[in-house]
Amino acid sequence: MTVWIDTHCHLNEEAFSPDLNEVVERAVAAGVRPMLVVGCTLASSRRAVELASQFPSLYAAVGIQPNYVAEAQPGDFVEIEELSRQPKVVAIGETGLDRYWDFAPIDLQREYFVRHIELSRARSLPFIVHCREAEADTVAVLREQAQQGPLQGVMHSFSGDLETARACWELGLYVSFAGMVTFKRNDSLRQVAKVVPADRILVETDSPYLLPSPVKNDKGPKRNEPAHVRYTANHLAEVRGVSQEEFAAQTTANARRLFPFDDVHLPG
Repeated sequence: MTVWIDTHCHLNEEAFSPDLNEVVERAVAAGVRPMLVVGCTLASSRRAVELASQFPSLYAAVGIQPNYVAEAQPGDFVEIEELSRQPKVVAIGETGLDRYWDFAPIDLQREYFVRHIELSRARSLPFIVHCREAEADTVAVLREQAQQGPLQGVMHSFSGDLETARACWELGLYVSFAGMVTFKRNDSLRQVAKVVPADRILVETDSPYLLPSPVKNDKGPKRNEPAHVRYTANHLAEVRGVSQEEFAAQTTANARRLFPFDDVHLPG
């Protein structure tokens, strides 16, 4: 069976509460494992850690997403730091910058972004970057931080231009694509995905969001889930002119290189 790794999903959200067991079972049956459950707030980070302890195929990332930093309480990041020590926490985030929603002052977002990167270094864990309409600001922070030492992270659900992608992979980051790369209108994003170096590309669902077009156009449920990562991955393989098996092997190797997954829980 072809094996995929979903490097970013939100199984800790309420949308999955009614049937979480079945969602995980469908993903594993489809060859998707492990799955990285990502926190956006202290509460969702706690939930990610809890789920990772319950399901062998799940791992956790802990952090406060930029749209939520204005709501964070003074002690929240201290607890994120403590959560980052928990078993099966393999990443810090998601963090980054967002000028689209503008739910938090950009200076505060930037402050938290730097704190997450510093925690990433302290724990020797990669960080996960959310960037929406803040490409120049994000690259500026990454370049500043690169002066302090090598960066280990991923641009999640990438939607920017080639210049931004190139700057990120040249700084040592990975570039991950979600269901939006399958959307008919996103030819420019597909052109970016086509040229990302093979050893720097990842795939994700960002579920329950960004349902890939092959599923979106069906008459089935509109909630995205980790089992659907193969639709995005297969589309990317076609765009890049490689077989599905080759692309699966490459992205799986990349994910294993970036995230410290416990091989006990991974397929051989």
